[in-house]
Amino acid sequence: MIGEAFRKYLEEAIGSSNALVAFSAFDSPASVSVRKNPFKEGMCPEGREVPWCGHGRILPQRPQFTLDPHFHAGAYYVQDSSSMFVGHAFRELLKSIDVPSGRPVRVLDLCAAPGGKTTDIAASLREAFGDRFLLVSNEVMKARAGVLADNVALWGDPNVVVTSDDPSAFAALPGFFDIIVADVPCSGEGMFRKDEEAQRQWSEDNVELCAARQKRIVADVWPALATGGFFVYSTCTFNVYENDGNVRWISEELGAEPLYREDILETAGGVLKTELGYSLVPGHVEGEGQYCSALRKTSDVEFRQVRMKPQKPAAAKPAPLPKGLEKLVSVPVKIRQRGETVIAVPEVIASDLTLVEQPLHVLAAGCALGTLKGSTLVPDADLALSMMLAEDAFPYADVDLDTALAYLHRDAITLQDAPKGFVIIRYAGLPLGFVKNLGNRCNSLHPQSRRIRMDINRK
Repeated sequence: MIGEAFRKYLEEAIGSSNALVAFSAFDSPASVSVRKNPFKEGMCPEGREVPWCGHGRILPQRPQFTLDPHFHAGAYYVQDSSSMFVGHAFRELLKSIDVPSGRPVRVLDLCAAPGGKTTDIAASLREAFGDRFLLVSNEVMKARAGVLADNVALWGDPNVVVTSDDPSAFAALPGFFDIIVADVPCSGEGMFRKDEEAQRQWSEDNVELCAARQKRIVADVWPALATGGFFVYSTCTFNVYENDGNVRWISEELGAEPLYREDILETAGGVLKTELGYSLVPGHVEGEGQYCSALRKTSDVEFRQVRMKPQKPAAAKPAPLPKGLEKLVSVPVKIRQRGETVIAVPEVIASDLTLVEQPLHVLAAGCALGTLKGSTLVPDADLALSMMLAEDAFPYADVDLDTALAYLHRDAITLQDAPKGFVIIRYAGLPLGFVKNLGNRCNSLHPQSRRIRMDINRK
């Protein structure tokens, strides 16, 4: 399926000899890799360490992830090993970041669905700064934004805010972000092994169209990056027009200094150095195709607070909240109410979240504690998965594998020895979600949208 035009583009990008290696690899099977959540005590499938990601593992074969409760609990994320290189570049930039004291580090993942890079970035920020960070994870496509919000909830980090906005909306936050990561939509050459449709749709015209769209995306979001801030640019394609060419355009037209010279990142593990970035190519690495570069913004812009929108008058006085909600979580929070839903926002990001909410459409922030039913709070599924769930907030029921899968399948389960009321189902020490235990049966609070739909019979 690979035509002469694509061959020319690939040879232009990585050289003839390197392209020959890649051509021979395009018909080989794709590898499988996962990345462990360092803030959840759970089992991760065993494999060889990804050279540029200490939490990443390349697996010897593809397991049945759907039948692993650790996967549903957010103990690990299934992500291509080449895609993890963007997280590696991000961690290198964190070593040089200079953030004013008194506020959290502010990061935007602009094109974030389905959530692989967001969860990697969140873990890196938490390892580097504890809870003193705000990560805004954005996806403009509404359906994909819902998938992103689900994956962020499974990962469980309350400092991640999910939005769904066009990149131009972020210009209303001039100079707000210290780092912006943009894994922009591209012509998809790096997905040729996994997606035959990507091969069929490839054309020189599509490359030109994608390169122009990428420029528009970057230009629209550029005002939101602080002067001196870092911009991580990545694609899952190989050609110079969408990669080095666009990095050069950003530098010359928007005002930035390209960072990736020979001494910035090690090119271990078969990663190829380009003029202004790095290219990961099948045959040279085990994963799929990925390009990554970074720049430091030099054009002048300072953060100024956006003018607040007039607040709409409340339709009705909300019902009084039950007392002691702060005891459900392990960090200082601000309790908010959206309709009948009660949300806990970490205090460290509460002020910044107020700024972000003015121009943006926020889908999820902090952690939903539950829904008010009269004076009773029915706990939300996301609370069981959150890193800030207090250890003694609810009683636990430790279950075996068959019961865990039955719960995730939304089958009827009974808990003979558990107390009545709201109980967290836990497998191998990892919370999976809530039930309301009635004694002779349980009402499941596991969301229908997250239930296992395949046959869970393991025999």
